[in-house]
Amino acid sequence: MKEIVRPDGTLDDRRIWRRDILYTGTNGKCVERVYVSPDESYIFKPLTNESQLGQEAWVYEHILKGMSFPAVYPQLLAGSELATSEHSWQLFEDLGPLEHNFEAEAALELVAHVAWWHALPVEHLQQQQLLGPKPFIEDIAKQVMDLSHRNELLEPLATRFTNAESVLEHLESLMMQPAATATQHWSRNVISHGDLHLGNYARVKGAVSVLDWEHAHLNSRYWDLFHLIDSTHPVFPKAMTSELREELLNRYILQSASHGIELEASAFKQGYYLFTALFSLWMVLLIAGDLRRLNGVDGKWSIQQLQEQLKETLDNLEQCVNRLAAQS
Repeated sequence: MKEIVRPDGTLDDRRIWRRDILYTGTNGKCVERVYVSPDESYIFKPLTNESQLGQEAWVYEHILKGMSFPAVYPQLLAGSELATSEHSWQLFEDLGPLEHNFEAEAALELVAHVAWWHALPVEHLQQQQLLGPKPFIEDIAKQVMDLSHRNELLEPLATRFTNAESVLEHLESLMMQPAATATQHWSRNVISHGDLHLGNYARVKGAVSVLDWEHAHLNSRYWDLFHLIDSTHPVFPKAMTSELREELLNRYILQSASHGIELEASAFKQGYYLFTALFSLWMVLLIAGDLRRLNGVDGKWSIQQLQEQLKETLDNLEQCVNRLAAQS
């Protein structure tokens, strides 16, 4: 199968029956479904994000291959030998056309898998320079609490809260509590998928499969949980409720206990609501900035998509802030 890729990391059309673009990466290179015959296809993935050079192949070799749990990811079938070259590429198992519609049952199944890989040993990863796609939560918190950014947040927050400033003050006060309380699980001590939004998992042949492990790294327990439950995306909308969020967190806590990880439910959930509120505020800043820059100009996402994403983000923020207020 490696024969379909030229030495320069591009596909050899002479050996391909058909090719369909699935998506375009940040560097303009395309991930494609490649057919070598009407009945045989693979997923061709060149380097799509320059900052992740060689990382996905390393993750497959040193993390995923060692998982004793039934595989919840597509198999890596072949790859370039120049794993650190801009011409690097991988060929993956083709799971077939995937639908990324949010389903509560799929999320509940996946959160159990998350609890399992969060329980895996990480000592062999401590010295690896694995990178995630976003800043760590400490940096996110600093950004949203910076005075200039706080002023930017007041207008969108005013659409949901009668006193937006008091909401920010309350979140800041929770961060300032002793480390044993709301921020105790911010430590980067578990394997994280890194980008577990709805576009990176799907139900395949009755089971949930997780895609795109190129951002795997060590992070907080809350990182994967936030991306699974409360992160928003302009292309993959989902409606979260307080009841389902509680059910997902309860499933994670229960499954963690089955792997020998005991989490005190009340404190763990309070920490999650704070983490999510801060991350959602950061997302509000990003989305509002995208909307300002678009201003009627065509972009990667439409104004309507971004407006819907902003609404979803504010919905999740409001639910988590209300939960924090109820616990105060």
